[in-house]
Amino acid sequence: MSNTTSEACAHDHHDHHDHHHSHHHHHASGNIKLAFFLNLGFAVIEIAGGVLTGSTAILANAVHDLGDSFALGQAWYFERKSLEKSSPRYSYGYKRFSLLGALISTVVLLTSSILVLAKAIPSIFVPHHPDAGGMILLAVAGVTVNGIAMARLSKDKGMNSRVVALHLLEDVLGWVTVLIVAVILFFWDIPVLDPVLAVMITLYILGGVLKNLKAMIPVFLQAVPAELDLAAITREIEHIEHIHAVHHAHIWSLDGEHSVFTAHLELNVLLDVEAYMQLKEEIRIVVKHHGLYHSTVEIEYPGEACRNSVFES
Repeated sequence: MSNTTSEACAHDHHDHHDHHHSHHHHHASGNIKLAFFLNLGFAVIEIAGGVLTGSTAILANAVHDLGDSFALGQAWYFERKSLEKSSPRYSYGYKRFSLLGALISTVVLLTSSILVLAKAIPSIFVPHHPDAGGMILLAVAGVTVNGIAMARLSKDKGMNSRVVALHLLEDVLGWVTVLIVAVILFFWDIPVLDPVLAVMITLYILGGVLKNLKAMIPVFLQAVPAELDLAAITREIEHIEHIHAVHHAHIWSLDGEHSVFTAHLELNVLLDVEAYMQLKEEIRIVVKHHGLYHSTVEIEYPGEACRNSVFES
């Protein structure tokens, strides 16, 4: 007889954890929504402003902000989706959806950065003379709008909020650049500064994109989260009384924050109900201690063949 036990006692801890997280996510969702509407509204104003001032830097920033609005819309949708309870089809819930949102945001950011480079590099060789006064006004507004949105989002913890905050950091830096260049152009005639600074900022942002991809890919590939040591957790469980060995132990992350643990535990003795409950309690303590969000363990009695051994090479 093989018993599959899901830590029933651990659910009190999970419910509290979920409640805390749901509050944090509602907050994140509200902030992303605010950033989305600020960005979208401002992007429309920028396009008009770019045409009126004749500044390609502002037009490039407008294209960028439109791209960011799309990414923010995605992030807002997925952040809300990730709060929903599990469904028959998505039995683990929707936490992983925010990871998909983060990936889409990253792709948009990558594409928009390449578009900015494509616009800025030719401008270095063929400089133009935009209306510096109009540029200064738009740049001050740009720094303010994106700065407010970024300050709200940088307090949130989720991977999604981090990617979105990176978008807004890019926008703030973009506008600071436009402001500096506009002030210089207002007093001196050095139009080449505008595209040169745009290229430098875009390269800095691309570095951030690569860092985000590096954090996301292991989550997609179900790697053991970097902050958890599977071997150490396995050893800890093997030291519990009556456990002979642990195999098929796995840890993977739902969304970069919530980790799932599964394992098969071989016993060296047949347990009565009381000892069995005590064993489950000890495993629950280990699971809680390591901050694992969900756990499933299968108990195998002495001499019992592992059902999964057929899958092993």
